[in-house]
Amino acid sequence: MTRKIAVLAADGTEEIELTSPVDALRKAGAEVVIISLEKGEFQAVKGDIYPSGKLKADLAVKDASAGDYDALLLPGGVASPDKLRVDETAVRFVRDMIDAGKPVAVICHGSQTLIETGALRGKTVTSWPAIKTDLKNAGATWVDQAVVTDGQFLFSRCPDDLEKFNPATIRHFGIS
Repeated sequence: MTRKIAVLAADGTEEIELTSPVDALRKAGAEVVIISLEKGEFQAVKGDIYPSGKLKADLAVKDASAGDYDALLLPGGVASPDKLRVDETAVRFVRDMIDAGKPVAVICHGSQTLIETGALRGKTVTSWPAIKTDLKNAGATWVDQAVVTDGQFLFSRCPDDLEKFNPATIRHFGIS
């Protein structure tokens, strides 16, 4: 059975944190749908601030339903999670995925969107160190490890960890 994966990102997503896991998931046989605040192109970055390529959203989050997906990937970058966490529709979509018990994989700053759901209380997480205090204030325990799994959540720190994050995500999502 093919697993259908939602990837939620917006302008300012770290390009490699979206493209590398998406490529790995597709190679493993998953169907991947990229979702953003609006359907169409959005701007990716390299190194959080330097514009890189344009990415294409297959669907606007207002048209997405958690029931249509088996798992959720939240890439980082500084700006994308910040845009998503203030969008009520995006936060509701993420919360619906969590409430349905679906696996969620997050890298770098992507956890900022999760903070808005209230789901991190009591979880052990990792992230880019700059948001460590935010995650602790949300009730999580932060550790400095390449990959951390806690229940339905899988966390990673940064692009340097993609070699470990990608296969861990594939396993976490039940693809192989």
